[in-house]
Amino acid sequence: MNEDILVSSHGRVAVITLNRPASLNAWTTAMREMIIDALQRFDADSDVAAIVMTGAGDRAFSAGQDLSEAHDFDGERAVAWVKEWERYYAVLRGLKKPLVMALNGTAAGSAFQVALLGDIRVGHPGVRMGQPEINAGIASTTGPWIMSEMLGMSRTIELTLTGRLMDADECHRIGLIHHIVPADQVFAKALEIATELAAKPPVAMRLDKQRFREMTEPGFRDAIAAGARIQREAYDSGEPARMMEAFFRERAK
Repeated sequence: MNEDILVSSHGRVAVITLNRPASLNAWTTAMREMIIDALQRFDADSDVAAIVMTGAGDRAFSAGQDLSEAHDFDGERAVAWVKEWERYYAVLRGLKKPLVMALNGTAAGSAFQVALLGDIRVGHPGVRMGQPEINAGIASTTGPWIMSEMLGMSRTIELTLTGRLMDADECHRIGLIHHIVPADQVFAKALEIATELAAKPPVAMRLDKQRFREMTEPGFRDAIAAGARIQREAYDSGEPARMMEAFFRERAK
């Protein structure tokens, strides 16, 4: 049985745990499909009023895309890949119920983006977050869109072009992490918040989340269209494959 994700319930709060700790909970296409299925099931379940997403282990919420899967993409496969991300992000954006992110470690790349698509984020002092795609030769489109909505253009440019990871204090200071607690209290705090949100009036909750989605929908659609165009050019150039090979060689040392 594939256990790349684990699901559980705590009262009216459902929990999705990313469960590839040896790979820093990096996701593959199949794993993302499992997450999408769990999110949709919980969103349709009348016994569930809030959702928590977290990662197994103590090193990472998720390192984002498993680069071994993306290594051999050409431009055509990269366009299909963007469409897969469109579905994942659309499901996250379309949830009727609140989603709390329990960040037990690093959230990088697409995992940083997914964390930002949650409603409330809880972390600890060791958390790092950022958009390091440029270091692997991968162009960024959805990441800058999400960051610009939350941070403005100046910081979005700096984070995208440097690929640096922010520490927890910086993330908290600029509003990306809402609560910082000791590492062993992250899940408990996230569950506490999710339980509180689960008790809110459900129609008002659904309509508030719907309005947030409506406000940002034009930018999301533009980012996906740009992603298909830009990733085709990036992968047809061969640069991502060369940079990932260099990454794998360095990691092997």
